[in-house]
Amino acid sequence: MSREAATVKFCVLASGSSGNAALLATENTRILIDAGLSMKELGRRLASIGEDFCNLDAILITHEHSDHVAGLPVLARNKNLRAAIYLTWLTEPAIDWGERRPSRLETFQAGSSFPIGDIEVRSFSVPHDAVDPVGFRLEAEGVRVGMATDLGYVPDSIKFHLRSTDVLLLESNHDLDMLKVGPYPWSVKQRVMSRVGHLSNLGMAEFLLRDLSAATAHLVLGHISEQNNHPEIVRLMANQALGERGLDTQLTLASQRAPTEVFRF
Repeated sequence: MSREAATVKFCVLASGSSGNAALLATENTRILIDAGLSMKELGRRLASIGEDFCNLDAILITHEHSDHVAGLPVLARNKNLRAAIYLTWLTEPAIDWGERRPSRLETFQAGSSFPIGDIEVRSFSVPHDAVDPVGFRLEAEGVRVGMATDLGYVPDSIKFHLRSTDVLLLESNHDLDMLKVGPYPWSVKQRVMSRVGHLSNLGMAEFLLRDLSAATAHLVLGHISEQNNHPEIVRLMANQALGERGLDTQLTLASQRAPTEVFRF
């Protein structure tokens, strides 16, 4: 579909340990995925791509860690927000909502699917050290968007959900050697490297070599550690893997500091 006729757009507003958020929008429905930025910063980044949080129809939450929900309680109390907040029924009580639980909460079972407007949401469990963490596969107007960050490894169940996506946001959190000699305490290093921690560059590259669908036109690598990784290492390893496969997938690195380009379909 030409850019002039685009009806679906996707943008990663922020990705990293200081805050995560993304937007998927059609002509009729706008969904924010995670709200790890302050309401002010979230509003600024949405405005930079021509959006406003007041026009959101829903907020989807992957898990309760602060880099994914830091701005959510304040956002939920904003009288101009009309969006419903979707999260798993186990995640909901793990979030500190402040004085009052929001009235517009919609809880779901991890692994379930449901529509939000004209966007079909499919959730799936991910291996991470949160209460009930999930990733998402979202489909709108025939466009499929996969989102899998904050996972220690990529089990077959997740590979199934990420097949034939048009856009895939995948974690590439750390370089193992940098992590081992980096500033984190050993206990934290063990957590990050564990099977319920974060996906390494090597884990990302192995997924690209063995499992990335040739149908995936855009690959966005995110949650890149500023202490234990470097964008150029991520880019090099990803391009090597894509080259071995002979894929012409467009590669984008998501940043903590600014939104990615807006992908339009």
